[in-house]
Amino acid sequence: MNLFTKPKSEEDKLIEGCIAGKRDMQRLLYDLYSKKMMAVCMRYAPTSFEAEDIMQDAFVKVFSNLQNFKKDCPLEFWIRKIMVNTALKHLRNKQLLTVSHEADEVANLPSDNVNLSGYSLDELMGMIQSLAPRYRMVFNLYAIEGYNHKEIGEMLGISEGTSKSQYSRARAILQSILTRQEKNYNEHVISS
Repeated sequence: MNLFTKPKSEEDKLIEGCIAGKRDMQRLLYDLYSKKMMAVCMRYAPTSFEAEDIMQDAFVKVFSNLQNFKKDCPLEFWIRKIMVNTALKHLRNKQLLTVSHEADEVANLPSDNVNLSGYSLDELMGMIQSLAPRYRMVFNLYAIEGYNHKEIGEMLGISEGTSKSQYSRARAILQSILTRQEKNYNEHVISS
């Protein structure tokens, strides 16, 4: 081994094995990332069945394009990006992602801070899942995936202002749901 050659990491070996078509390495990669990626797909898909379909399609893309992975970001990030893009394409094809081109104004929203400490991750994800697809997409892309509104606009074919507006509306709807649930809980506690 050359003194200047870096030893291969476990991830490099895994990637090389997958590219070489070794089924055990492909299975290992799938097992390493499938749970996290299913969670990503669930944020976008209307049902768990569709999330599974999206994830399977995306993993086919991962394995088909792994030789193009430039290692300029973590492998998990690269796989996540493929999952998100596959989910968006799937929703566009099924016409579930009809993003309306609203006026480029951001709705004035109350800035009430809602306490989230009493909710499980599953409950919060269920609330996000209940949003209309166009709001859910923008909310997920901005609040969870970390894209900015300009990038979201380009991904969804909308203006940056429309992305901001839909994110604001999604937040308002979620705040309304949380406020309503908190009120129902408080009324239940008082009546008990």
